[in-house]
Amino acid sequence: MATGQGFPDAPPLDDVRFAASWVDPPVVVVAVDGGEVVGAYLKPNFPGRAAHIANAGYMVAEAARGRGVGRELVEHSIFRAPAEGFDAIMFNLVFESNPARALYERLGWRRIGEVPRGVDDEPAIIYWRDVWP
Repeated sequence: MATGQGFPDAPPLDDVRFAASWVDPPVVVVAVDGGEVVGAYLKPNFPGRAAHIANAGYMVAEAARGRGVGRELVEHSIFRAPAEGFDAIMFNLVFESNPARALYERLGWRRIGEVPRGVDDEPAIIYWRDVWP
């Protein structure tokens, strides 16, 4: 997060913005893997009548990558989403350069759109996945 990778937020996050993503959502998963903090959130992507569509975010410290930790976090979101009242998960801006895109696609996310200049002129992909059992 501090280097600006993976999320469109500009570091450093203030307390309010950090809490909105990593403290206040209905589901927050935080774990320590080999001394590195990893985490995920699951929250409504939209308010009101569209609140059945979740948004999720994942953060895996560089030292913890490549060991299946990210996959575990993503699979937990898929499993947990229906219990929280969600029937789909939508990712709004997945940077084109994000290596996690391959994982998302293997786990059933479909590319449904693109933002040509999402952040700092880098294209971003919009992904969708149904999660009902």
